[in-house]
Amino acid sequence: MYNDAEKQHLQRVIEQKQMRDFLKFFTSLVERCFDDCVNDFTSKALTSKEEACIHRCADKVLKHNERVGQRFGELNQQLMQQQQQQAQQPQLPQQSSTIQRQEDIGKYGDLDDLVTSYLSLSE
Repeated sequence: MYNDAEKQHLQRVIEQKQMRDFLKFFTSLVERCFDDCVNDFTSKALTSKEEACIHRCADKVLKHNERVGQRFGELNQQLMQQQQQQAQQPQLPQQSSTIQRQEDIGKYGDLDDLVTSYLSLSE
């Protein structure tokens, strides 16, 4: 399918994208928790209240991110199983594909809800 050079190139591209995604996530985590928790700029040290808030905020965002990742994995696994089942079944009339699209829309709606809740996560 791919030669060794192409596989190495694809691997580098994937690693770069993963690093960019991680850095975006980390930056957003720091920005969000800083904005929500740090209020006193009269000292260069964090107050105990600010420090506790930052720990809670980071923990909450990390746990939520893990949960969203797990849900993405579950949905991906379900979609893969459905695709395998469909590949093994004979082609059905056009009406069944409309029903399948409606079911898929329902699943993506759940996923949108997860993403929306992640983006609107508040302290």
